[in-house]
Amino acid sequence: MTGHAALVNGEAVAKGRVDALLEAVPARDRETRPEALARAERQRRRWATQVVVTDELARRACADRGLKPPAEVSPTQVLAVAETDVADLGSIVAAALAHSPAARVLLDHLEREQNVPEAAARDYYERNRDRFLTPDALRRGTDPFGEAAEADFLPYEDVRARIVGELGRAAGRRAFFDWLDRARAGVVYAHGYEHPGDPSHPDHEHRH
Repeated sequence: MTGHAALVNGEAVAKGRVDALLEAVPARDRETRPEALARAERQRRRWATQVVVTDELARRACADRGLKPPAEVSPTQVLAVAETDVADLGSIVAAALAHSPAARVLLDHLEREQNVPEAAARDYYERNRDRFLTPDALRRGTDPFGEAAEADFLPYEDVRARIVGELGRAAGRRAFFDWLDRARAGVVYAHGYEHPGDPSHPDHEHRH
């Protein structure tokens, strides 16, 4: 199939890239009625377009930042997407990170750019004490918000690095979403390849 699925700042993203991803990712829908199956396939094509466009945007962002992604994987080697990533990131971004080496490199770069203030790490520790019970306190079923003593908690110094890492990853993900929202502003989709949640087409659905 010739033609483009989208234009990114005026440059074509070939329909063939979307088709290759669709072939690599089996359909999850089990519709049997012709009209329902057709709708499911339209939405699947729109979903795949978002994944491919995110890859294209990430490639350009990496080039702009002087980042070098690892060798491309072929669409047939698309990585498995963890359900927890789908829950945390949405299906489009989770699949894009699995599919796109450039997106993974960009996310890692954004995470490393984050500076977690000491006050934020300490505040997280104080507000989430239930996450820092000692193994012994956990075995005893200690209530972190009730009868727990200070000795029932891991010292802040022992868990600080883990907290900073978690907060940095969360901030990096937010930065990735912010970047993607801005980058998508320069994308124009061909008919039939719009975002699956775009209300301008009649069978849109909110699917990230």
